[in-house]
Amino acid sequence: MPLFRGSVSSLRALAESGEIVDVLSERFRFQLQQRPSLAEQRSWRRSLDVLSSDLVDAGLADLEVLVEYQLPLTSKRADVVLCGAHPSTGELSYLVVELKQWSSAKMFDGTDDVVVVDGGERLHPVAQVDGYTRYLQDFVASLDDDATQVAGIAYLHNATDLDLGDLWAHPQAAEGRMFTGQRRGEWLQHLRSSLAADGGVAADQLLGSAVRPSKHLLKVAAAEVQQREQFVLLDEQQVAYSLVMRAVEQAMRANAKEVIVVTGGPGSGKSVVALSLLGELARQGRTAMHATGSSAFTKTLRKVAGKQNKRVQELFKYFNSYMAAEPNGIDVLICDEAHRIRKTSANRYTSAALRSDRPQVDELIDAARVPVFLLDEHQVVRPGEIGTLADIRAAADRKHLRVRHIDLDGQFRLGGSRAYERWVLRLLGLEPGGPTTWEGDDRFDVSVHSRPSAIEDALRERLADGYNARIAAGYAWRWSNAKDGSLPNDVVIGDWQRPWNNKKDTKVGDAPGTPFWASDPAGFDQIGCVYTAQGFEYDYAGVIIADDLVWREDRWVARAEFSHDSQVKKAEPEQFARAVLNTYKVLLTRGMRGVSIYSTDAETQAMLEGLVTDRR
Repeated sequence: MPLFRGSVSSLRALAESGEIVDVLSERFRFQLQQRPSLAEQRSWRRSLDVLSSDLVDAGLADLEVLVEYQLPLTSKRADVVLCGAHPSTGELSYLVVELKQWSSAKMFDGTDDVVVVDGGERLHPVAQVDGYTRYLQDFVASLDDDATQVAGIAYLHNATDLDLGDLWAHPQAAEGRMFTGQRRGEWLQHLRSSLAADGGVAADQLLGSAVRPSKHLLKVAAAEVQQREQFVLLDEQQVAYSLVMRAVEQAMRANAKEVIVVTGGPGSGKSVVALSLLGELARQGRTAMHATGSSAFTKTLRKVAGKQNKRVQELFKYFNSYMAAEPNGIDVLICDEAHRIRKTSANRYTSAALRSDRPQVDELIDAARVPVFLLDEHQVVRPGEIGTLADIRAAADRKHLRVRHIDLDGQFRLGGSRAYERWVLRLLGLEPGGPTTWEGDDRFDVSVHSRPSAIEDALRERLADGYNARIAAGYAWRWSNAKDGSLPNDVVIGDWQRPWNNKKDTKVGDAPGTPFWASDPAGFDQIGCVYTAQGFEYDYAGVIIADDLVWREDRWVARAEFSHDSQVKKAEPEQFARAVLNTYKVLLTRGMRGVSIYSTDAETQAMLEGLVTDRR
């Protein structure tokens, strides 16, 4: 939902009375459960005053305005969407407007879509609004991928043409155009030629439209890698992509190295950026490789991306594949899920010739001219995993290499609900403040169930409606081998029992191989763990919090004696607690539309029921 919906005349009245900031701030606090920044409030006060005045002067007081409109299934918000009808065709029409108070800006040298503003790097405003318009075409069913119904404008009302210099070199089209305050007359004429009539119907249709299913990462990986049919990248995602491409070009020309670290929470687009890079670099003929520390993630990417051409599968390797790699032997190494980097690559299967104490992060940095690490520090779930920003910086410092850090603050999983991600972090003590009541969010469903069978029944209803869903649990039951062609029911809670997901890469009965539990529909009939769920997403998540993590009075207690994860349970108590908390953070943030939760421990279940009003 937008922070404000109303006519241009009503928006103008709020701007003239000085109430606009108070109204938007109140709705911002209600929807996002936090206060807007002073910069955001200043932007509302100044830019909405200018825009509403211009719209009234253009004779468009009856248009419908959506202020801070949230793009579906993301936390990204367009400043303004103007809703009306096209004056020539009468068809419903929309204009996405990004309002910038910049008084000057210049292009970031070596890129074509990153600009420098007040010393910081930002996406070119035309590229930003172009991404928003294309994203709406991709995900809003009522637009039906119709490029004629939605257009984009970047309005830099404080700037003159000269102030923006080389920003004008960026291509402009209907999906994205730029106006300055100097071009106010041209801007007003553009408004009149784009929109007319009462916009109430248009706004109703946009806000009430069905949202198309997301472009699931693995379903389009093959086309992304082989044909460069790119995902729509928004804001920081596009900045990250462009800066990596720039670093590659500079490294090739100057025979230099640069380490790039891209951080972000669940679903912020790290893997989308990774595959976009891989696809474009491959198209350019660069020697680029993709690596992860996850067997399930890598094998699934190989299966999907190499479906038409098995040679493509060789682009996807593991972190420990680079123990003996030639220094700078490849142009770019994209290390996805880098929070799973381990202390060393050596294990019991490593040959004596390769076995050493050399840090795995050093191997990865040395292997490429431009090593790129994409990670979420709250997803470290094993004591031996050291993939943090600090670890990578320290390794780069030892080699006297520059590190560029890019933070993806967008949210694409969890239905775009930042409120839910913060709720999970506070619930598990990964952010200060302690557990808090779930206040609800239209973008994401949270429920607590009284028994695991209730979760299963609820998710089967979702399956019947065409969504996908999975149930995952903490690793607190033994994990037996298959017997007589079937999986044993190891996960037992009262009279409810189900098998863990298949241990093997190949099918056992109807159960898919381990790497495909999250993507094969038959995976619903088994219970996943963090190692099969991490790196994947599904519409609805069921999460069973087991006896390895319980709530006692006012804190969490991690109990190694209930864990069946042989690697984690041997860790020091502090490390074990961190790993278990991060495990449940991963499981609780796999769903894109909702989560159903149950705890096997009565006191923990009571605490959860006290936080979530939707109890079933």
